[in-house]
Amino acid sequence: MILKFFFKQMSLQRQANFLKKRGIMLGTRLKDGRRIYIYMLRDLFIEVLFKNDNVNEHAERLNMLEGLHNLNEYLEREFKASF
Repeated sequence: MILKFFFKQMSLQRQANFLKKRGIMLGTRLKDGRRIYIYMLRDLFIEVLFKNDNVNEHAERLNMLEGLHNLNEYLEREFKASF
């Protein structure tokens, strides 16, 4: 997918800014006391960790998944691992 290729070429901060402007925020989840923001960009699902868990701060890390099926599997694994 062309979007995924170009998105990966961006710096971390440009990726976060692009998601804020063009992506759809689906929600948040908590993991290890941190708030993780989940965005959708076409068929890409991206988790973003921001400094101090604040979307107005710099991004610290991104995790990208392609397709709804992969997102569901990932979230199920994460949920099971939390117990």
